[in-house]
Amino acid sequence: MVLFDLLGRRWALGIIWNLSTGPQSFRALQSNCDSVSPTVLNTRLKELRECGIVRNGENGYELTEEGEDLFTYLQPLGHWSQTWSHAAKLKEVQ
Repeated sequence: MVLFDLLGRRWALGIIWNLSTGPQSFRALQSNCDSVSPTVLNTRLKELRECGIVRNGENGYELTEEGEDLFTYLQPLGHWSQTWSHAAKLKEVQ
């Protein structure tokens, strides 16, 4: 359950999602994660590095092989959440 604890922390999933498109510098990642503070971003990146999900490579922060594997499992959850969100909005309208 360590993974669920890590992924439940603020911005952890957002960082993984943003890095799924390729390496990013700290500043680019901060810009893409709208309102994340530098302190929170630095803390999450450290935690994700310590767990082997992210590394700081030549071109910036990037997903490791394990991080890429994790993202493949997260993608269906992302698709499901869009469907769920749409259904929830329809219920509000009714």
